[in-house]
Amino acid sequence: MAVPYRVVSRFSELTDGEKIELLDLASYAERLLEDVVKAQGFNIGWNVGTAGGAGVAEHLHLHIVPRWHGDHNFMTVIGGSRIIPDGLVPLYERLRAAAERISF
Repeated sequence: MAVPYRVVSRFSELTDGEKIELLDLASYAERLLEDVVKAQGFNIGWNVGTAGGAGVAEHLHLHIVPRWHGDHNFMTVIGGSRIIPDGLVPLYERLRAAAERISF
């Protein structure tokens, strides 16, 4: 997830620099996730407002979700199914190690 430092509720409120920085973060996340979890694709999208799925309506955010051929479809994911093939702490450690190898 990429979140701007400044609290804004709409994409149109971001400065051009903030938009570029968030897109650069999404690109960096793609590289890290391709390296660490061998992601074959991604769902990348904004959540804007509570109707758009934002848990905190005042703060938009960008999701970077890794995907693989044959993984669960969108309906399964929003239906509450969650499969994490690795613990969060080991995954975090692998991402940190990759961040030291892969420049932003």
